Amino acid sequence: MKTAERIDTSAATASPAPVRPKGRTLVRIGPWVAVPVRRPTLVAAAVTLVLLLGAAVATLSLGRLGIDLPDLPSALMGEATGKNAFVLNRLRGPRLVVAIGAGAAFGLSGALFQSVTRNPLGSPDVIGLGAGSGAGAAAAALFFPDVVPVPVGALLGAVLAMAVVYFSTGTGFRNPARLVVAGIGVSAMATALTQYVVYAVERDKASALTAYINGSLAARSWDDATTIGLVLLVCLPLAALLARPLSIGEMGDDLSTGLGARPARTATAAVTLSIVLSAGAVSVAGPIAFVSLTAPQIAKRVTRGGGPHLVMSTLLGALLLVLADLTAQQLPLFDNLPVGLYTMAVGGAYLGYLLLREWKRPAA
Repeated sequence: MKTAERIDTSAATASPAPVRPKGRTLVRIGPWVAVPVRRPTLVAAAVTLVLLLGAAVATLSLGRLGIDLPDLPSALMGEATGKNAFVLNRLRGPRLVVAIGAGAAFGLSGALFQSVTRNPLGSPDVIGLGAGSGAGAAAAALFFPDVVPVPVGALLGAVLAMAVVYFSTGTGFRNPARLVVAGIGVSAMATALTQYVVYAVERDKASALTAYINGSLAARSWDDATTIGLVLLVCLPLAALLARPLSIGEMGDDLSTGLGARPARTATAAVTLSIVLSAGAVSVAGPIAFVSLTAPQIAKRVTRGGGPHLVMSTLLGALLLVLADLTAQQLPLFDNLPVGLYTMAVGGAYLGYLLLREWKRPAA
């Protein structure tokens, strides 16, 4: 009996085994951290990464100037020479990296914004960031053509547009409804300025400017890739810190306040981070539309779960932009169209899909 009692006591005092939530897989980071992740999310992320890798290989290898597939591994290891070196280091390599980085930034930006506003049609485009960057680029091209580079003008325009939105709401970035209303007004004014500049400048400059304000990845450099890489390096850890408060915030302001999530502060931080990510992407690729709108919604549907879907939105944003740029480079019907026109087409189709869903839904 004493032996049995000793065994029972030791079993009672032993540390319990970690409990894995049903339907989730524990992803371990080091010996002390174990994060429960839904299995559909892991599968969707793995499939997205495979598709992104395939799109990247196609970008580098397809077409008359593409690198032959047998030569691609050695070229990526630094052994490219002649035409392959030119394609990898000047023509397509920087363009591909910028597409991945800018798409990831747009996707994450949209996920943050939609989580805060709880609006599937919400994105930084709605509050005037894209229109403001286009107006800044147009103003730089018309008024300061030899002083302010167009990408710098685009960044300054985006910052100015967000400053106007911030102060015009009266509550900063804390009230999503006021944020959207103010953003629509700022977007309308910025678009009017852009159209005036396109009409006023010379035809050659207008063509180049139109390509930029629609979003373009042509003639990207490694400096652009470094810029968007630094933006992501700073913003990704901050977004990871916001993931839990955003998940709690989706339960409602009252409940999240009771759980200590501080929804007003979380909303301000998420919108600010969303704007920084979008502005960084705009500075290297122009105001490419609809990636930040569609990526979070696709993430929500492929994972079939709740939450802000920050990781999946980031991966899908990168995939969408790389695929759009691959289409822009290889589609024979339309030569050298800006990549933003293709994302607009995808975004328009998505909005049409949402409208059809609403029409088919029975009235309450």
